[in-house]
Amino acid sequence: MLNHSAPAGFLLLGFSEHPGLEHILFPVVLASYLLTLVGNTLIILLSTLDPRLHTPMYFFLSNLSFLDLCFTTSCVPQMLVHLWGPGKTISFLGCFAQLFVFLALGTTECILLAVMAFDRYVAVCQPLHYAAIVHPRLCRQLAAVAWTIGLVESVVQTPPTLRLPFCPHRQIDDFVCEVPALIRLSCGDTTYNEIQMAVASVLILVVPLGLILVSYGAIARAVLRMSSATAWKKALGTCSSHLIVVTLFYSSVIAVYLQPKNPYARERGKFFSLFYAVGTPCLNPLIYTLRNKEVKRAIRRLLGEERESGES
Repeated sequence: MLNHSAPAGFLLLGFSEHPGLEHILFPVVLASYLLTLVGNTLIILLSTLDPRLHTPMYFFLSNLSFLDLCFTTSCVPQMLVHLWGPGKTISFLGCFAQLFVFLALGTTECILLAVMAFDRYVAVCQPLHYAAIVHPRLCRQLAAVAWTIGLVESVVQTPPTLRLPFCPHRQIDDFVCEVPALIRLSCGDTTYNEIQMAVASVLILVVPLGLILVSYGAIARAVLRMSSATAWKKALGTCSSHLIVVTLFYSSVIAVYLQPKNPYARERGKFFSLFYAVGTPCLNPLIYTLRNKEVKRAIRRLLGEERESGES
């Protein structure tokens, strides 16, 4: 049963108390969104069209790119409207949909990044058995598990959050409908919701991050045992892009969901929320293309430059 205040909707405050900052953020968010669309679409096309990129790493990367496209599209167009003009309202159903999508895709990305760390671990620590261990069927199964966990988490957490007794002003001190902001908006007892969010944070954030750290600990030990400088460079090149993406994503999400309860942390949390909703989906394709020779070659092959240079 949905909250009785559903017809009234909510007001997303964002940085409405700083109009000058909103005018600065609008072109930044717009440019970031366009780069997100172009960059992630390019990675999906390359991973699909180039046979040399039909590998587990690029299968997971194309999943991540598709996820980022959906993630940003669920909130950035509305965010741009709110930054441009005075209207900052969102309907109850719109807030419901945004929260559902945010939770599902955010959870999926947490799990998917852990899966990609496992892929990198096998590639570096067991290279001779890599093809046998990370086979196409396992890749599809792991991706399906990540998407399923994201869907289940959203189905479990979204309804209790939107059944809270919200305060009459219905002002959400954030850019998007997120669990922490909606809990703060409640005028009733939020103990159950806070416990639920804490448990979800451990299962969805802490556990996958722990698995990632364990994987990279094993990778670091394997790299330190390598005597060849070429092997060092290859191993670091294999893992560096993923490690940067993990650092950017997890640091911003943890700052939002595990922040202390005080006004300063809340204001700072809005910047982190903006960053992981807009910044990380934009930076991910740049990190993977600028630091990855295979992607650069695939782009040249797609444009026909490599063939032309080979013929000349």
